[in-house]
Amino acid sequence: MKYSTVYIEAFGYELAPHIVTSKEIEEQLKPFFDSAGFNPGQLEALTGIKERRFWDVDHTLAQHAAAAGQKAIDEAGIDPKDIGALTFCGVGQDGFEPATSCSIADKLNLGPDAHVYDVKSACLGMVTGMVQVANEIELGNIRAGLVVSCETARQIVESTIDEINIRKDINFYRDTIATMTGGSGAAAVLLTDGTLGNPGTRRHALKGGVVQNDIQHHKLCYWGFEQNGMPTDSRIIMRTKAQKVLENGIALGIKTYKRFKQELNLPDDKPDKFIGHQVGEGHHQLLYNALNLDRKKDFVTFPFLGNVGSVSMPITAAIADERGFLVPGDFVALMGIGSGLNCYMLGVEW
Repeated sequence: MKYSTVYIEAFGYELAPHIVTSKEIEEQLKPFFDSAGFNPGQLEALTGIKERRFWDVDHTLAQHAAAAGQKAIDEAGIDPKDIGALTFCGVGQDGFEPATSCSIADKLNLGPDAHVYDVKSACLGMVTGMVQVANEIELGNIRAGLVVSCETARQIVESTIDEINIRKDINFYRDTIATMTGGSGAAAVLLTDGTLGNPGTRRHALKGGVVQNDIQHHKLCYWGFEQNGMPTDSRIIMRTKAQKVLENGIALGIKTYKRFKQELNLPDDKPDKFIGHQVGEGHHQLLYNALNLDRKKDFVTFPFLGNVGSVSMPITAAIADERGFLVPGDFVALMGIGSGLNCYMLGVEW
């Protein structure tokens, strides 16, 4: 896929208010750690994650996604009525129906002609939404689109801690340790055709990208009802075959990166910078080693935000931009591998 008239106009994001350290999580896991003979400090050593954030117990995904979206709109100086599409891309939703995006669009005062819908693609939700909105802009169907998400980890982390302490089983802990990396946050990406917004705005040109899948591995990571289907009396669980996800995800990443370089005809010294999905230290190091890339070109947020699902990549790009890591003229690769398995890589001229 290639684009000639699509720009990232602005980012917006919201950090959840409650910081939860890996040390605090291990203190909650003390009954299991004692039974297994584990010493404290293991969780941070394995993942590189010092802390993550949780929302208040009483909240909605729509309220935080709308707050992030409003920041992007305000930064760009765009009339909400000019936004032709809004898509909510979280792993979770505020309910099965209506689409969570409807509440967000109402809070942001979008016009009656806007496409308003939800997108789901695990941790690649927002990048998938960006591609869909970019396609609409490139076709000339809309002039601007807002891609938003909010993720919440409190419920699944706390319920999994209870399970681990009850079972006291090392194999079960291995299948649930990835859950302990989960964090909460909200993000928004405002895309335009370059004709809207504040005069002199420094836009970022979305040049194109590629997508690849390896869907035979769709059972390696699961977050949903413990029983099959949609039972009325089942609890919510999360299970991850982390090593298998890592091995097969990296193989998919290698294949996707090769196609990405070919599709955008990139020379050996490009991209200049990388923004990846934020899983943890082990995944990051192995992926960059496999792609033979210099990690000095990479910016991470997982040490203090954890894995924030679909929010991770855009919130990392926003923070990297704020801190001056991404500079005008950089060719930036946005890279994500998500449960399924799916892999997206997009190229942006900063």
